[in-house]
Amino acid sequence: MSAVVMMELIAGADDGSYRRAYEQAFHSYQKSNSLIVPTYDDWLTTSKILYLLAQGRKRTQKGRLRPLPPGVAQRLALDVLIAVSARRWKAQVVTENWADFKAIQRYCNTTIVRAATFFKR
Repeated sequence: MSAVVMMELIAGADDGSYRRAYEQAFHSYQKSNSLIVPTYDDWLTTSKILYLLAQGRKRTQKGRLRPLPPGVAQRLALDVLIAVSARRWKAQVVTENWADFKAIQRYCNTTIVRAATFFKR
């Protein structure tokens, strides 16, 4: 389980009981050595991929890079960090955010799976 995903779940918890449950899961993943924590190299690779994604947007916008809507850049950065750290573990990324992860996959060969497909199993 990605530490970044756990952070997002804890931060977005509906109430204290959900937050505590997510924190307990976080600790459980940590104790079982199955918590994927980004490394220094993951952060550096993430910054390079974000640069490449921005350059791609710049090309499609005829050389003029328009700012992303509020919050989009931060969510994209976290998604890239999830993909990069998952690749290091050879883990799949299960997501509902298919379009962003497909764009990320161009620069980070991570296995992505649609959430609807994964949870049908």
